[in-house]
Amino acid sequence: MSSRAFWALTFGSIGVVYGDIGTSPLYALREAILASGGEHGVVTQAAVFGVLSLIFWSLLIVVTLKYVLILLRADNNGEGGTLALTALAFTAMGKRTPFVLLLGIVGASMFYGSTLITPALSVLSAVEGLNVATHAFEHYVLPVTVVILIALFSVQSHGTARVSALFAPITTVWFLVIAAAGAVETAHYPRVLNALNPYHAVNFLMTHGMVGLVTLGAVFLVVTGSEALYNDLGHFGRKPIQTAWLYLVLPALLLNYFGQGALVLQHPEMVANPFYLLFPDWALYPMVALATMATAIASQAVITGAYSITRQAMQLGLLPRMEVRHTSESQAGQIYMPRVNWLLLTGVLLLVFMFRSSSELASAYVLAVAATALVAGILGFIVIWRLWHWKLVWTIVLMAPLLFVDTAFVMAAMLNLVEGAWLPVLVGAILVLVMLTWRRGTRLLAQKTRRIEVPFEPLIESLETKPPHLVPGTAVFLTGDPEFAPTALLHNLKHNKVLHEHNVILTIKNEDIPRVSPANRVQMETISDRFSRMTLHFGFVERPNVPKALALARKQGWQFDIMSTSFFLSRRSVRPDVRSGMPQWQDRLYIYLAHNADDASSYFQLPTDRVVEIGTQVTI
Repeated sequence: MSSRAFWALTFGSIGVVYGDIGTSPLYALREAILASGGEHGVVTQAAVFGVLSLIFWSLLIVVTLKYVLILLRADNNGEGGTLALTALAFTAMGKRTPFVLLLGIVGASMFYGSTLITPALSVLSAVEGLNVATHAFEHYVLPVTVVILIALFSVQSHGTARVSALFAPITTVWFLVIAAAGAVETAHYPRVLNALNPYHAVNFLMTHGMVGLVTLGAVFLVVTGSEALYNDLGHFGRKPIQTAWLYLVLPALLLNYFGQGALVLQHPEMVANPFYLLFPDWALYPMVALATMATAIASQAVITGAYSITRQAMQLGLLPRMEVRHTSESQAGQIYMPRVNWLLLTGVLLLVFMFRSSSELASAYVLAVAATALVAGILGFIVIWRLWHWKLVWTIVLMAPLLFVDTAFVMAAMLNLVEGAWLPVLVGAILVLVMLTWRRGTRLLAQKTRRIEVPFEPLIESLETKPPHLVPGTAVFLTGDPEFAPTALLHNLKHNKVLHEHNVILTIKNEDIPRVSPANRVQMETISDRFSRMTLHFGFVERPNVPKALALARKQGWQFDIMSTSFFLSRRSVRPDVRSGMPQWQDRLYIYLAHNADDASSYFQLPTDRVVEIGTQVTI
């Protein structure tokens, strides 16, 4: 397997392995039987066959067919994930429609919910394996989990490049070990392979009523890494991910789950923890250590995914600017966002202390990922129909069954709303509110500012007729709308009463594609001897670097000297206004977000000794 395939295995496919190692769907089956009044929680052969059949067909339909074979082809210039798919759907529709935008916001918000839950759930479930060996460690599970999580988030600022060489061997050993354990048990009871027949899945759901629906939600745990596969498309490429999934991960998962089924059918009393009980006593402690390393890597994958989707949301205008640090010179996707990192750690630790066990967190995790998968399915439908130009009938034939499966998983997960599934709904609702508030507030602020701005063309004519005192050098004025004079320019003329020899009205435009080629980065327009307009184009996964982009303008004949150039920014102090068009609480939320946004000069990577900021007060 190539090194790129190993990377794909590390960050993408590992997420599919037991979102909750300790909570097997077979254990969830027993709990559902007990909750329904079933005597002693005894699981029958038909029920075990039904659950294994659901696992098999879920892995084939949801992960292999939907994500690995279909959605991995729906890449936005090589990038994947909910927001990349949203941008692709915008292109398919020809504009940013509110419906598609709302789908993208909901999908991204639910992905954040799953990102918050994954580290807590995964590490807890791995450490809980100590209880299988002895109950002496029962009181140490929580402290050990907290220490591992703090250590995991603390090393994020160093990037994953230094330790990534260890990730692929660890995950490869992990998959081979769980496959071997499952294969041995399956060989002892080969009748378990009868569960490959889809009849058992259908019969189980038809005859077990509420038990079947509750267990269906638990079965979704086996496919919860599917969105991670798609999110990491930009890091590793389609072929490595497909290779890792089809040739190693899928066979390993199936062998292990069928091995668990064979173990339970032979020894029903082992249903409490069939994963760890697949291994002999001497191997329990090494397996807990291996599982802990594997889950840490899985958590690493979703944490870096949270950084990526946050950066995409910022570029699409859904979140305020936040600091982005690049941790690798060779991998563009290797980034670190301090604010996101520590907010995630705070949330993860709160979840650990609130729920205290992996089984309690499982319901919340399932709903978060199932909702994200449903959104991805709807967006995929739009892309296949409108962008790939499939006939509507064939698009329906392909996607309708997949959307039906996604909807069934969401409905099954909703049954556990009171038991923990409320958590991703709450997190998602808060993030949807934040994104909509930021987008709406930004639009209202732009409209209000435009009413008091001066059109640019008449100002130029006035300055040409009656020029103020000229000073040497170049002034670059950043503005969001090049048709109107930047506020910083007006204040410079009003208070300083000077004009530079050369003035550039600079607009930075974020495109609905991941990256913009250097040839298309700079767009220039000469207005007069002293004024020119310039537009810099950046993709939604790029961090804008204005000085580097301006250097490209030299190829278009613009003489650029950073040491004789000053960058003028307008720093707005936003205050609430009863006539803003938003409720007062939403005004205050927008103002809070605006005040905590990253500094524009830092975000655009402007040289600190060449920046002049002019403050203005604006009401919203």
